[in-house]
Amino acid sequence: MDFFSGFSLKETLSTTITLFAVIDIIGSIPVILSLRQKKLEVNPLKATLISTVLLLMFLFGGNLILELFNVDVNSFAVAGSFILFIMALEMILDIEIFKNQGPLQEATLIPIVFPLIAGPASFTTLLSLCSINATINILIAICLNLIWVYLVLSMTSRIEKFLGKAGIYITRKFFGIILLAVSVGMCVSNVAMFISKMDKSDKVEQTVEKEQTDEKTAVMDNSILEDKETADAEESDNKGTEVETGLEI
Repeated sequence: MDFFSGFSLKETLSTTITLFAVIDIIGSIPVILSLRQKKLEVNPLKATLISTVLLLMFLFGGNLILELFNVDVNSFAVAGSFILFIMALEMILDIEIFKNQGPLQEATLIPIVFPLIAGPASFTTLLSLCSINATINILIAICLNLIWVYLVLSMTSRIEKFLGKAGIYITRKFFGIILLAVSVGMCVSNVAMFISKMDKSDKVEQTVEKEQTDEKTAVMDNSILEDKETADAEESDNKGTEVETGLEI
């Protein structure tokens, strides 16, 4: 029940749009068409299933990978926001910064599944979203996006005819701007969380130091009090001895 209690329609829509912009399967239509022109087979169902497995594995196992390298989620999210920022610039300015250079013998796996659908950008986005969104909302967003991916891969030619080159161009620009805004917001929120954690850590250290100082002060006070009591007792014994000696005389 706790798992489903985190559901939020607003978060789900926001996460879905973010992943939609990152995967950018509409913007990849020209790549898909060029692969098919080279007579390379693209299996929509196979590509969707493999992408689903990879994204889910990284969603639930990504934190373990980060722990191996001693990297926290907030730091990774900030780094990921920089990547999303660069990707957004690519979409808006029509420039190519990331070079997808890999073997093209298998078009379904490379480059469709990796890196177009389940690539470094998607993995980075998932971990970044984990730091600010509930898991149930991310799972729904993944399912919705992969259903859309399957539909696009199955009807690439029809979508291209429907949208036209101008439609694909405008769609790419629009989601580029959204992705740019998401990357900035992600960076700011995670930096704020990182600073907040540092402040809490400093306060805890200061509290511990204060407690240790108070303990040392209390020990010193007790020691001084014990020494004073011992001195008073010795002085009292000395006075008693002097009195007894005087009486004997």
